[in-house]
Amino acid sequence: MLTDGLSGSDLTTLLLEVFRRRADRLSPAEVMRRYRADRFVVPAPVSFTALRRTEDTLISALPDGFEMLVLAPVLPLAAHSAVATVDPRKVIATIRGSEVAADPTNALALEASARRSLALASEPRSRAPVRLAASQRVTRAQQFQGPGMLAHFQIFGLVTAGRDTGNHSFEHQQLNEHLQFAVRALTAAGAQHTQIRLTCLEEASRPIVERMRAGLASLPATSVMEDPDRTTGRAYYTGVCFKIYTGVEGELVEVGDGGFVDWSRRLTGNRKERLLISGFGLERLAETVTPRPRLDQSPAHQKATQSTDSDNCS
Repeated sequence: MLTDGLSGSDLTTLLLEVFRRRADRLSPAEVMRRYRADRFVVPAPVSFTALRRTEDTLISALPDGFEMLVLAPVLPLAAHSAVATVDPRKVIATIRGSEVAADPTNALALEASARRSLALASEPRSRAPVRLAASQRVTRAQQFQGPGMLAHFQIFGLVTAGRDTGNHSFEHQQLNEHLQFAVRALTAAGAQHTQIRLTCLEEASRPIVERMRAGLASLPATSVMEDPDRTTGRAYYTGVCFKIYTGVEGELVEVGDGGFVDWSRRLTGNRKERLLISGFGLERLAETVTPRPRLDQSPAHQKATQSTDSDNCS
């Protein structure tokens, strides 16, 4: 009955009353106990100054044509699972028929697809690309193991939406732009070396990978390699995906993830639409290239969990 028998508005009304009554029963002491124990609500043990400095560096490195958005903290229900391979149990749903943002690229994809739909309505063969970026604090409900992992963390996301123009020209041009941005931003942030690992997910995309390896080979302090054994993201991305590693003093840490997805194709109902997404974990990047003393951690901090992969919701 709760799943299918009630309308969305009736279900919201019911749940609002349920949670109003539950909230009325909680004392200040119980709220305090929850604050100390709940991994979703404790502050992040990262230097605000280092995080802000890293965020500003990435913003400054954005290519011309990208528009920075201030995203809402919530999205429509199923925004992470309707087009992406995300288990809804790994996303925090609200009682108002929405869900807490788990990755900025999902919201950016919705906005980019809405803008592309408007462009297609006025010009059915519109090739005008939509380039959007955002820095957003997100929350994921799945458990991650390891020290310093968080349930909420900051991701800097980019999306480029456009139309298939033949001969993989859209894919090559936009992938080159995203990866060039990554190298430029990480170098400006203080990285001594950047490693790009490309994975070809279908044979038809092999020319894209080969052109990218040749085109990026001359970038300073950058290595480009193929990663055919990658296991994560294979049901999430299409064509080509990548991971970005960087660091100082020879130790490389994964800080970025991205690739092509079919989301805009499905959101617009137009098979010619193309979408490339990228995500960068700002906490991990800030602590890798500009380490700062960490704040004292409470027991709740020590229990917290985190991820930096765009595809770790899957």
